[in-house]
Amino acid sequence: MQSAGSGWGNGLLGVIIFSGSLPATRVAVGGFSALFLTSTRAVIAALIGLAVLGLLRQARPAMHDLASLAIVAIGVVVGFPLLTALALQHITSAHSIVFIGLLPLSTAIFGVLRGGERPQPLFWLFAVLGSATVAGFALSHDGSASLTGDLLMVAAIVLCGLGYAEGAALSRRLGGWQVISWALLLALPLMVPVVIWTWPPIWSGVSAPAWIGLAYVSIFSMFVGFIFWYRGLALGGIARVGQLQQLQPFFGLALAGLLLHEPVAWSMIAATVLVVACVFFARRFA
Repeated sequence: MQSAGSGWGNGLLGVIIFSGSLPATRVAVGGFSALFLTSTRAVIAALIGLAVLGLLRQARPAMHDLASLAIVAIGVVVGFPLLTALALQHITSAHSIVFIGLLPLSTAIFGVLRGGERPQPLFWLFAVLGSATVAGFALSHDGSASLTGDLLMVAAIVLCGLGYAEGAALSRRLGGWQVISWALLLALPLMVPVVIWTWPPIWSGVSAPAWIGLAYVSIFSMFVGFIFWYRGLALGGIARVGQLQQLQPFFGLALAGLLLHEPVAWSMIAATVLVVACVFFARRFA
């Protein structure tokens, strides 16, 4: 019971931190290219991870863990940040946040495939209903909709779910912050050349909010959030604790409206409420 409670607590902290990721990315892509933003946030987070690993004298992962770490890196270090940054060049962060409603289903599917979990049949019923709600919203004639942006967000959600489930399974052996640290270091040789290649020729046009957005996604979205999130998934169960992402659209929509002054249409709120209801029932049968 204590382990489950700790899993829920850590998972909730991770969700709260991740809720600011899309609004911060939306701000940051106003000053930086998607490739520069993706690679720079990874490099900054990797340097933080390297410092912590060295300070705490952590042993290197075993050779058989490298494949799993590579999957984590592809999913959450490269795939999700890059695809969401590209998507946010076509859609608002408020619109993109609704797609987070797909993450519990994506994470649960990969929790079965990669983590060996077996939720009850009713879990899948409510998980699919929630995903259908998100798909219906994406295909609606919302003023901020874009087919390109929507497809990029769907691809991002698939890769993110894979990275979440793989990292959670690996965290049971290595620990949550160790997993994201080693995954970041594994991606570092690829990310550094991209930073150099996409280095902005002029910095004077980069606004203060863009710098703040870059700092947030580098420190909190790319490192601190994963400390709590992977620990939560490992302790409480990937499919079960993954359902806490039902709260992320609410937090994210509030941030998009309050900080970015983006319009939050009634259809966005209605879709989010329906998704949350479906995922709530899915959680009971996970």
